[in-house]
Amino acid sequence: MRARSFCVRLFLLAGIAGALCLSAWVVYLTRPQTLDVTLPPCLPIIKQEGNHLAVQLRTDALLAQVADFNSEMEAYLHYEYLKTHIGLAGSRVLLTVKKNGEGPRYQIFLVLNNDLLSDVPYLGSVKAKGYIPDYKLCPVSFQDLARKRLQTAVFLSCYDPLTTPRLASLHHSRLLVPLARFLVFKSRTDRRVRERIAPVPKTLSFVQARQLAADILDVVRFYNLPLDVFLGIGAMENNYMNVRGDLDHAVWKRRPQRGDIILKRVRGRVLVSDYAMGVWQITRETLRRAHTLYLEDKRDYSALPPRLRPAKKFSFDLDNSEVLTTYAGLLLRHLMDKSGDDIAKAVGAYNGSLRKPNYRYAAGVEQVALYARDFLERAANLDGLNVAKSWLARPSSFKPGEEVAANTTAIPPENSKLSP
Repeated sequence: MRARSFCVRLFLLAGIAGALCLSAWVVYLTRPQTLDVTLPPCLPIIKQEGNHLAVQLRTDALLAQVADFNSEMEAYLHYEYLKTHIGLAGSRVLLTVKKNGEGPRYQIFLVLNNDLLSDVPYLGSVKAKGYIPDYKLCPVSFQDLARKRLQTAVFLSCYDPLTTPRLASLHHSRLLVPLARFLVFKSRTDRRVRERIAPVPKTLSFVQARQLAADILDVVRFYNLPLDVFLGIGAMENNYMNVRGDLDHAVWKRRPQRGDIILKRVRGRVLVSDYAMGVWQITRETLRRAHTLYLEDKRDYSALPPRLRPAKKFSFDLDNSEVLTTYAGLLLRHLMDKSGDDIAKAVGAYNGSLRKPNYRYAAGVEQVALYARDFLERAANLDGLNVAKSWLARPSSFKPGEEVAANTTAIPPENSKLSP
């Protein structure tokens, strides 16, 4: 009897001990504990000042990389283009160089406000308008930002010298590459290309642009034309891309001629298609007149490369022909002679007539001509020198005192906000 009572008590004590152990284990697992954890720096900071809510990254400054090039001149042209088209202060657009095994890469950055709620919509709107292909957010330190500003300052000082040679005095060999880069830039920033307006024209490759640049320089020299004005006409017409235009344009004639596309006949008159073709947008009827001028011209066309010499027999099949550049130069030379070298009247007549010059068109040509002349003079002043491989050949370094001085202008003022 006593043995049985002892066993019962023993089992009871064991059960109580087990229950206490189980309770202690549950309490250990579920009791509140202090976690020694710090927030990672990648998490943003949320700030609210009055009614303004800002989401900031934990960094000294926030940049957006928006472009990358392997050509220094093309990068600089796009850098200038963005400064004047995206609604951002010029000092907040940076042109930098990054060296790798394949050579320097030229990158364009935008200095943002470090507020994701305003920066991301702004970048999205700039991308939607076609000014940038895409963007990448880049948190940087004050020292990195100061270094990028220094590189931008070097590019500016090299491409914007106090004095430059006059365009007319420059040998064509010094203009070939800068001109080719200019042609590529203009085709890629065409509104139809930026906004993907169908049918989207095909932009120039550098090989195509170099050939066209050589043709332009040969024609300008042969007809003694102002290069900047001729470039202005090419930009106004088609930004140097080979696309047919004015497809619905037609003219009435008394009688059809060989090769005419007849659309309608009415009482002894015919309506014929007069669309424009090629880089210079020469219409079919204007091409007839240009060929007549060529047959009457007494110049020695053997001075031109064979590819630029028109055939004696007239043909409309010239959409992809370099001869259209020759015809365009001959037309401009003829109009300048008829207008007494009045360039505004001659250029207006190129898009109109000598009786009714299109002076609005001439004003647009003048604007592009001034820009082209300014860039070509500045680029030719470098005479083929690569800024990244000369002045920026060594990485920049800052001493502590210099770094602080550089940082005083590294971030734009607080009231300098991004505009859409």
